[in-house]
Amino acid sequence: MKDTSKAVEVSAQEEILLLAAQAGQESAFVDLCYRHSRRILFILSRVTKNREDAEDAFQEAILNAFIHFGNFNRASSFTTWLTRIGINFALTILRKRRVRPESLIDEPIGKSARSLLGEIADRRPNPEQHYIQSEIHRRVQSAISKLPADYRRVFEVRLRSEGSMKEIAEEVGITIGATKSRLLRARRTLHSSIG
Repeated sequence: MKDTSKAVEVSAQEEILLLAAQAGQESAFVDLCYRHSRRILFILSRVTKNREDAEDAFQEAILNAFIHFGNFNRASSFTTWLTRIGINFALTILRKRRVRPESLIDEPIGKSARSLLGEIADRRPNPEQHYIQSEIHRRVQSAISKLPADYRRVFEVRLRSEGSMKEIAEEVGITIGATKSRLLRARRTLHSSIG
């Protein structure tokens, strides 16, 4: 049987980072991007078949996502949203390459995408970033504890289960409409108290 406690903790941490990023915490946005960088770079390397182009597409995706973070409506996960943006930039690079083909003289032939990942710099958080992340986590947890009981219950079930609105509503014992309303109000309250 798989241990799901770590998966729930990761998704709860991601929820905290998303809330902090939406509240304007740049370091939380950076942590979100770092959290998914290896996977997205791997995907972009497969699309572009070139490490430099993949890195360029990823950097453009991060910049674009940062500028338009207010448009992130959670219709999909953050990683899916950022990956789509990166793929769009990768495809733009490929279209430009078709118009103006370039050849890399120093690039070894037959380099696999896995070996590209080995060349990516270590981007683990330094002590300052670690402190900032733990401080954000502390502030968000404090804000969650101050939510009205009805909002907090729905919000905590959402963090813990990652289930659908119907599943959350059933667990809490309220309608789907009330669940959506309370979750939205909880997020707005957290956003205003963290920011």
